[in-house]
Amino acid sequence: MKRFLKLLGKFLLVVLVVILVAAAFIAFRGIPTYKAEVPDIPKVEITPARVERGAKIAGMLCRSCHYNNETQKFTGRAMSEVSEFGKIYSRNITNDKEVGIGGWTDAQLIYFIRTGINPFTGKYSPPYMPKLMHISDEDLRSIVAFLRSDNDLVKPDKAELPPTDPSFLTKFLCLVAFKPYPFPDHQIPEPDTTNQLAWGKYITLYQLECFACHSADFKKMDVATPENSAGFFGGGNVMRSTDGSMVTTLNLTPDEETGIGKWSEEQFVTALRTGVVPNGPPLRNPMLPYLQLTEQEAKAVYAYLRTVPKLNHKIDRGI
Repeated sequence: MKRFLKLLGKFLLVVLVVILVAAAFIAFRGIPTYKAEVPDIPKVEITPARVERGAKIAGMLCRSCHYNNETQKFTGRAMSEVSEFGKIYSRNITNDKEVGIGGWTDAQLIYFIRTGINPFTGKYSPPYMPKLMHISDEDLRSIVAFLRSDNDLVKPDKAELPPTDPSFLTKFLCLVAFKPYPFPDHQIPEPDTTNQLAWGKYITLYQLECFACHSADFKKMDVATPENSAGFFGGGNVMRSTDGSMVTTLNLTPDEETGIGKWSEEQFVTALRTGVVPNGPPLRNPMLPYLQLTEQEAKAVYAYLRTVPKLNHKIDRGI
């Protein structure tokens, strides 16, 4: 018996040493880097229609992370709502050539937005940065057109924030769980807007990536196949508001008891576009009303959410 306990103790010691060595390796290595293979993509033609569409998408997708209240531009800010990932600062994406993205080519921008790989350093952008691997080519060109425009939000600005200091969790996830997505080897078309369900699915999963916040946990989301994300649209992802308070994301499945199963189409559209919900306090930061969505787009989102599997998951909005 004593011999067994002695061997067990040695085994556990070896396991502990291996764990400590692995942890030290992850901590000192940091975020992995990859070979950046920017494809040959033509320069985006900037048209008024593209700039307008890009402004609309960026207003819903990029603004919440990159808008700075002090500069009133997309100069980045402290991302306190994802503090578990470390001291995170979104980058300056104005047209400044030194601090912003003014020196990036359109191909580099598109490559980075699709894959999460920095075209200059090869460093991978952690899970708090969306990777728009499913968004249509035209929507992506529109985003680039907006970023290249003379819109006040993206005019050159040299505001510079401290470098991001990722947590051990972020380094671990980037090493073992989250990997770069391959650049698409095919064209990604626009959604069929005559098919309400297809249109709603595209907006919800691929254009705005609503599932990322409204599923169980950022660390367990599956961007490649969103439906495989843990707690898909069941809510419960705990985020920090800009005022420091904690916010738990809502259950958006059609469960009648804990989700939006009893919400009418009109109630949902009102909530999505104005923030006023039928059975509780108004929505609050980091969830912002999507005034940019048309009523038909909001109705398409509602139609799609009615088809996702029900999850009975009660959310306490007071934490």
